[in-house]
This record gives sequence, structure tokens and C-alpha cells, in this order.
Amino acid sequence: MTLYQISAVPILFFLLFLAVLVGCRDARPPETPPDVRAENTAPVPADRTPVKVTGDSRPVILAFGDSLTAGYGTEAGQSYPDFLQRLLDEEHYRYRVENLGISGNTTKDGVERLKDVIALKPALVIVEFGGNDGLRGLPITTTRNNLDTIVHVLKEAGIPVALAGITLPPNYGVDYVDQFNKTYVLIAEKYKVPMLPFLLRSVYGVPGSMQEDQTHATAQGNQQVARNVLALVSPLLKRT
Repeated sequence: MTLYQISAVPILFFLLFLAVLVGCRDARPPETPPDVRAENTAPVPADRTPVKVTGDSRPVILAFGDSLTAGYGTEAGQSYPDFLQRLLDEEHYRYRVENLGISGNTTKDGVERLKDVIALKPALVIVEFGGNDGLRGLPITTTRNNLDTIVHVLKEAGIPVALAGITLPPNYGVDYVDQFNKTYVLIAEKYKVPMLPFLLRSVYGVPGSMQEDQTHATAQGNQQVARNVLALVSPLLKRT
């Protein structure tokens, strides 16, 4: 049972929830790369090496998603990928986390950005998409096919994938929400990738962890999201 299912929240909140997340489509943090659209998703060679930043040749973990990944509404350095980097450093994992979250992105946008993701030659990609699809009421088959494409293309390129899920308010209907939630389970099982059913676990409904829009995590919330994600990906990582 998700936190949405056990919380009695007025319908007015959910209308605000939808309006805020959809309305933030064009809000992109300055450090977010441009949304370059391309068709070419050819696999990269197996002997790929990570992109190098001055003095930093660590393997790259890409956090690939929408506003929940981008850290919408928080200050620089307060997104979950920022906190994930700190946790990795503290736990002596030698990786560099890159934030490829763009606010407002749907699964379709994710598919169109795959070339950019593969070009970075990551050691791991954390895929977090679907919330905007669901809040807009897009067909489940569309969301499912797009997520399937994202995971399939990355796996075909020899890139490990971890899948982070999200859920929807109950007023979208029991059947729609149920099928939406099953999307992540089905894809994780199909491609045998680790999956976190609810990215905002132990965040949603926790005082101080959600912004006023009750859609995006605060800095405090993103710290917990980072802990959730670390538990998800740590079996795929190597310590120094």
C-alpha cells in the first residue's frame, strides 16, 4: 500500500498537485544540459570509458529523469543526485553522479534524450520517469512502451539500469493507478533490473520533507530520496 493510498487528502490538493507538476515543464535548473532531441540510439562499444571532468575520471552514474531528479524548487546542491554523491563519497564508492533531470519531462522526452545519455558512457543509469505521464492521464500503454524503450536501449548498449518508480493520487481511478504502478514492476521483471516502487518512500507525508506544492521534495526530503536510491543501486556498485 502506498502513502497516497493511506492518506486522506482533499480532492483540491490533487488538483493543485497536477497543476504544479505540469506547470513546471519549462523550469530547468541552470546546470541541466539542453534537451537535445535525436533518433540515433546505437549502442556504444563495450570498452567505453567515462566522460572526464578536470581531475575527475571516476565512472559516471547518471540520474536520468524529470523534476524529481532535477531537484525542482530547491537550491543548487540540494537535489537527490547531489546528496547521493555525498553518500557515495562517505561510503567510499568511487563514482561521480551527474544530474540529467529536466522538469516537466515525460517518458517520451526520456526516449528522445537517449542518445545524450549513451554518449556520456555511464557506468549506471538511474531511470526516473512516468509521473508527468500519469498526472496528464496519458494512456498506460504509451507510458509503458516508452519506459520499455528507455530500459531496452540502455541495456542493449551494455549499460546497467536501476528503475525508480512513482505513484499517483487515488482520484485518478483505482484501475488507472493500479496499471500505472504495475508498469514499473513489469519492466523491472522483464529486464531483470532493480526497482524502487516509490521514489518518495519515507518522504511523502513526512513533516519538512515535501515542498508546499506537496509534489516535490525539499532538501530534507531529497536527502532521504538519496538514501532510498543508494539502497537500490549499492548492489551494482564497487567500493574503492
